[in-house]
Amino acid sequence: MTSDGVPQRTGNNLDPWYANYAERAAGLAASEVRALFAVASRPEVVSLAGGMPYVSALPHELITSSMEKVMRERGAVALQYGSGQGIPELREQILDVMAIEGIHGSVDNVVTATGSQQALDLVAKLFIDPGDVILAESPSYVGALGIFRSYQANVAHVATDEHGLIPEALRQTIAALRGQGRRIKFLYTIPNFHNPAGVTLSAERRPEILEICRSNEILVLEDNPYGLLHFDEPAPNALRSLDPEGVIYLGSFSKTLAPGFRVGWALAPHAIREKLILAAESAILSPSSFSQMVVSEYLATADWRAQIDTFRGVYRERKDAMIEALGEYLPQLNWTNPNGGFYVWVTMPDVLDSKQMLPRAVKELVAYTPGTAFFADGRGRHAMRLSFCYPTPDAIRLGIRRLATVINGELDLLDTFAGTGPLQLPPSAGYDSAPPSDLK
Repeated sequence: MTSDGVPQRTGNNLDPWYANYAERAAGLAASEVRALFAVASRPEVVSLAGGMPYVSALPHELITSSMEKVMRERGAVALQYGSGQGIPELREQILDVMAIEGIHGSVDNVVTATGSQQALDLVAKLFIDPGDVILAESPSYVGALGIFRSYQANVAHVATDEHGLIPEALRQTIAALRGQGRRIKFLYTIPNFHNPAGVTLSAERRPEILEICRSNEILVLEDNPYGLLHFDEPAPNALRSLDPEGVIYLGSFSKTLAPGFRVGWALAPHAIREKLILAAESAILSPSSFSQMVVSEYLATADWRAQIDTFRGVYRERKDAMIEALGEYLPQLNWTNPNGGFYVWVTMPDVLDSKQMLPRAVKELVAYTPGTAFFADGRGRHAMRLSFCYPTPDAIRLGIRRLATVINGELDLLDTFAGTGPLQLPPSAGYDSAPPSDLK
């Protein structure tokens, strides 16, 4: 205890500056996804873990020519500091991209960012005080959970099914939290081709979800990186198209172009837009002018809609390969069958633990993301996320075959020792699978 009554922390042998960190630094921890990249990058491992887009499907000559033209004609501007809000040309083009999903906004309310991940962080920075509650789907995006944790928020998961977020579950969760005197800041949702669950919020539920939030004065944060990557029917129009004043919309070129440019955006109500720009300037001064100009040049010269169609075909083929392989090698499991995006959510028998099983999977040269990565409360042990976006169809089939070796081996071991008494597995913290286990 210091002289002014403040509890004093001490350093340790690994980090002599431990005592100096802010309390919120305790929320910074490596996720399962990040920890997997070092292993999954080994060429002999089939990685069904990370959500890396298949950038080899891009027209590389056109990307190169866009870079060269930017440097040749506007190099001095491209290499200079820019506006904290982003270059006007790109913001105009972003309106064209969002119009596909029914959004009609003003270029003044678009704020470009270093990927939508930064925009998500800026929103959290603006709204979250320690102890606030953020509503999120069950399960939810690991990168968002990390941000909310870093700002010392508590995440309340809301149940989902094959049609996305369940309105009645949202009502009940809000009522329970309000009854406890908790302060809810916003609902974070990925309505289209959800990460990690793969499900899409139905058109019928979208107005109801918005009305629940509107009547309870809860802001909606709509994260939509996958919305244009549908396989058959397009997703319903964006939530933002139904409620411009109650929704902050996050978009990204990481999935429809390339993540290496690190260009995303937020479309926010006017007053929030002003604070987002100030927060962005405080964090990074301005997003990369060069990256924005290259993306803008690409959008102006390429048939980017046709390129998105190409991506859809690539990912549809990979998704079909994964679903077929799961049916062949692991028919006893349950999984979602997404109509777009990158991910399949697999639910295993309750006796299996995807986190504990991962080292054995890596030994069999296949990687996945344990379900626990997508919950703030430790649930998800008998679930896993499989990503089909990057490996070839043949690699996906090989990966699922290897995964089946691991899972079937675990189940055989449990059967062998079933008569010797119950195995002491870690508690599941009352995990209820999401989406439910009867989905195929």
